[in-house]
Amino acid sequence: MTGTPLHTPTVQIYRIYIKATPEAIWDAITRPEWTERYGYRSPATYDLRPGGRYQAFASEEMKAMGAPDVAVEGEVIESDPPRRLVQTWHPVWDVETAAEPVTRLTYEIEAGEAGVTKLTVTHDVTGASHVGAMVAGDLRGAGGGWSELLSDLKTLLETGKPLAG
Repeated sequence: MTGTPLHTPTVQIYRIYIKATPEAIWDAITRPEWTERYGYRSPATYDLRPGGRYQAFASEEMKAMGAPDVAVEGEVIESDPPRRLVQTWHPVWDVETAAEPVTRLTYEIEAGEAGVTKLTVTHDVTGASHVGAMVAGDLRGAGGGWSELLSDLKTLLETGKPLAG
């Protein structure tokens, strides 16, 4: 995973509209039985109290590439189901990402009209340029970042099936 671009924004904002309830989106973000169905296909667990632990576990594919059992660590800062979740986010699957500072991740879920809900993900990657490039989808071999993950989440919630698989 090389080729960090010269400029990746330090605060990245992703917005997507999903034909699902805020509760369904909240569950898909915070429940391991959902998180293992999209994105990197690995479960994530939350203790949804301020100061509670967040862990995203490595998939078998990630482990085969040398990732530890826990691929991303964090702490819940704010939890207001099903509207807002603020947490720290620190990938530790390799030496380079583990060496960078902890980043801040915010999910905002807003109910709209006709059963369409707006999901805004704001990722403050200040001081973490490698992580910033990775989650922006700018690193070859590192996947499509938040854009790909959120597209997969949307597809799963709207069709019952992920983009791939």
